Amino acid sequence: MKLTPYERETIILYNEAEDTASVYTHDHRLIEKLKQLHAKYPDKIYPEKKMRHGAVSYIVPKRCVSVRSPYSEERRKADSERAKKAGIAPPGRRAKSQTE
Repeated sequence: MKLTPYERETIILYNEAEDTASVYTHDHRLIEKLKQLHAKYPDKIYPEKKMRHGAVSYIVPKRCVSVRSPYSEERRKADSERAKKAGIAPPGRRAKSQTE
């Protein structure tokens, strides 16, 4: 059974009593990030249970979950220029060297 994009959800659940959150997702980029974080911090970020239809569920420290103000266009441009000068590229892209 193939799910529609609308059905491929990401759900983050936590409560005030515990220090961890459960992250359930179908998002491929988030799945890759969770896998990488699990490899780096296996005692803090780990799979919760097996899921169907390509989804994953991980336990993460609650302090890893945040909601931030949106970037203004000016801030986004300034950060982009700063990253370009430092040779930093978005994930999945190769940065140009400063000599190119």
